[in-house]
Amino acid sequence: MAKVAILGAGSWGTALAIVLCDNGHEVHLWGHRKEHIEAINRTKKNEKYLPNVPLPDNLTGFYFLKDAVENVETIVLAVPTKAIREVLSQLREAIDRPVLIVHVSKGIEPGSLKRISEIIEEEMPPHLLKDVVVLSGPSHAEEVSLRQPTTVTSASKNIQAAKFVQDLFINRYFRVYTNPDIIGVEIGGALKNIIALAAGISDGLGYGDNAKAALITRGLAEISRLGCKMGANPLTFSGLAGIGDLIVTCTSVHSRNWRAGHLLGKGKKLDEVLESMGMVVEGVRTTKAAKQLSEKYSVKMPIANVLYEVLFHEKDPKEAVEELMARVKTHEMEDLVNILENRNEEL
Repeated sequence: MAKVAILGAGSWGTALAIVLCDNGHEVHLWGHRKEHIEAINRTKKNEKYLPNVPLPDNLTGFYFLKDAVENVETIVLAVPTKAIREVLSQLREAIDRPVLIVHVSKGIEPGSLKRISEIIEEEMPPHLLKDVVVLSGPSHAEEVSLRQPTTVTSASKNIQAAKFVQDLFINRYFRVYTNPDIIGVEIGGALKNIIALAAGISDGLGYGDNAKAALITRGLAEISRLGCKMGANPLTFSGLAGIGDLIVTCTSVHSRNWRAGHLLGKGKKLDEVLESMGMVVEGVRTTKAAKQLSEKYSVKMPIANVLYEVLFHEKDPKEAVEELMARVKTHEMEDLVNILENRNEEL
């Protein structure tokens, strides 16, 4: 059995700790707040993020990073995107041997426009990094912590590393598939949060299932369009990290991005929404990055662009929906046609 450190004692990090503990591994759960970690060790619960869920005996909380990663060869990075570089900086100083890093966050860094695996490779020197694996898919922490059936994807440029992580996590309720397309898995996981914000706004405005189905479908088209431009395999977006994650994030009250969008649709301002959530809403930050990426790659992303106006220029949400509906008519399959034409040109 392995010894694994999970960096990030929020809901998702804790839920994954439960999965690993159920598989017999020794799990170190690191968080930066001493009182939070002491409460976890004392009560064997994470009341702030997963109330009333008992934690296994083979899970131990740590607030000193060096102690958490001692003699550990696999590290799960479960902190918000904005904290990735800071935590990796601390990790560099805490280890003296190469480790496998599994990241489970879903975002893109505004400004640099880097995916999280790229940030890890940039921040960690080669002699301290074995491989990078991303674990992603339709997976609410609340359901995983209750051991409800869940499926995710393990993706890496090194398929053997992806298979190692598959073996580490897979069990009777947590099924793991492998995928060599790390670009597609990361892009799907990050950009679905934008569409979930839009879906929440639609629900908050009182629109029905027709509107949400349109947002999900056309949102997937935007994600695929950009992902393929960045080098992803288009088939990835028809899988768990694409349409699977998109559906669950756009339709569930567990989704913090949907909840934030719902409040925006009800007329709340962004600042008060973020303050009331109490947790990071990755889709807000990722919307900035998506707008920058759409401009960099000359990709049409009307939903992401109009959401950017709602979030950062106080555009009226109802007016934004009307603007989307009034766009110039086009062919539904234009993206597929363009992809096939590009492939034929390459051949």
